[in-house]
Amino acid sequence: MKKTISILSLATIFACGTPSETKVEIFYGNKITSDSLTEYPDLVEQVELSGQVSTKIEGTIIETCAKKGCWMKVKADDDTLIVRFKDYGFFVPKEGAEGKTVIINGEAFYDTLSVDLLRHYAEDAGESKEESLRITEPEFVLSFTADGVIIQE
Repeated sequence: MKKTISILSLATIFACGTPSETKVEIFYGNKITSDSLTEYPDLVEQVELSGQVSTKIEGTIIETCAKKGCWMKVKADDDTLIVRFKDYGFFVPKEGAEGKTVIINGEAFYDTLSVDLLRHYAEDAGESKEESLRITEPEFVLSFTADGVIIQE
């Protein structure tokens, strides 16, 4: 009888399964949700049509500002976005966020990044002065000003 109860107990445990892995979400800036995301190709099309779009997208963090956490580079599809934070009202971790999934909410637009700004970003990212001086051309990129960020652990 004890053997039968033990077998039934084990069967019940396996039938119920193990608890699903829950994602920890850490919020920065305005608290946002992770639903109603815009697909990246749709975002690009919307920005090309109207110049600036309020939206929410998901990507992967490539790097963050190593000095203050005041910007991050996010990979979305095959593109890399420069994400800055509205009015410098909040910052993200300076290290350890690389490779994590991020959801950003805010304004997407095309922007020309000056040589000086690109050099500043390079130095913030830890490149030497000599490396940053190799930057000689401005870049026209899809940029993002976020008012809320979720980093998923």
